[in-house]
Amino acid sequence: MNITDFLSKKAIVPDIKANKKEEVIRELVDALISAGDIEKKDKNKIVELLIARESLGSTAIGQGVAIPHAKADCIKKMVAAFGLSQKGLDFDSLDGEPVYIFFLLLAPQDSAGPHLKALAKIARLLRDKYFRDSLKSARDDKAILKVISQEDEKKI
Repeated sequence: MNITDFLSKKAIVPDIKANKKEEVIRELVDALISAGDIEKKDKNKIVELLIARESLGSTAIGQGVAIPHAKADCIKKMVAAFGLSQKGLDFDSLDGEPVYIFFLLLAPQDSAGPHLKALAKIARLLRDKYFRDSLKSARDDKAILKVISQEDEKKI
């Protein structure tokens, strides 16, 4: 499984404007709506599910990375949005550090296996400091997608 298999190419936000956890989630969900990957009518439900997941424990895994995720019955196929915060923001990270890199993952309700595989793949790739630094220095959606694609190719 490659990240590019489920990453929405049109839901890459190279400069997140949000300053708070819920705002980041809304901004990335909006990107998926704009990309046509989820329906606008499902926005509030999806945001609520993502916020509820955050209340169980932060999805900010440390080293400047967060992977907010949820499963929903209104999601037909697994899809992810990517966001980059240039200034970093507080996302209740496990290490207390600001978060710069966001992968927001949504999956169908009945897709526990693929959902967990996707989370594991993202987390595994993001343990690599060079990969994180490459993402943080990318300035537009094409550069971000190129970095992710190159990393996908290496980890077959």
